[in-house]
Amino acid sequence: MHKSTEVLNSLITINNDRIKGYETALDETKDADLKSLFTQFIQTSKNAKRELEVEVVQLGEKPDDGTRLDGKIYRVWMDFKAAVTGKDREGILNSCEYGEDVALNTYKDALEEDHVDPMYIPMIESQRDRIKMEHDRVKSLRDMAPIKS
Repeated sequence: MHKSTEVLNSLITINNDRIKGYETALDETKDADLKSLFTQFIQTSKNAKRELEVEVVQLGEKPDDGTRLDGKIYRVWMDFKAAVTGKDREGILNSCEYGEDVALNTYKDALEEDHVDPMYIPMIESQRDRIKMEHDRVKSLRDMAPIKS
């Protein structure tokens, strides 16, 4: 296995988690603005996943197609929280921000890996930067959510 395959596959997996997480979020919200935003975020991860898969295949390896265990736990937690909170905007955005934090940490770890080929660094940084912008958008919306009394 090529030294970079493991790192690239971990990023494919976290993007699978983001896609599944935002598909869950789409089902949980009734807010049109969030539905539009989550659809954009799904597309961001689909694009990142495609870029990563191309590189893994060029290395002669098979791209991962699953999600991580904590991604599954995240979705179950999100479903549970939505049931308890009545699918409120703040609760959904809190869950999304948690998922974004996990994604950003995965990208941070990938960039700190000693065995990732330097040729992949610009792609990984670009993807991380897009996800960081989306994280900040979720955080901003969450911070603006009405406070429950």
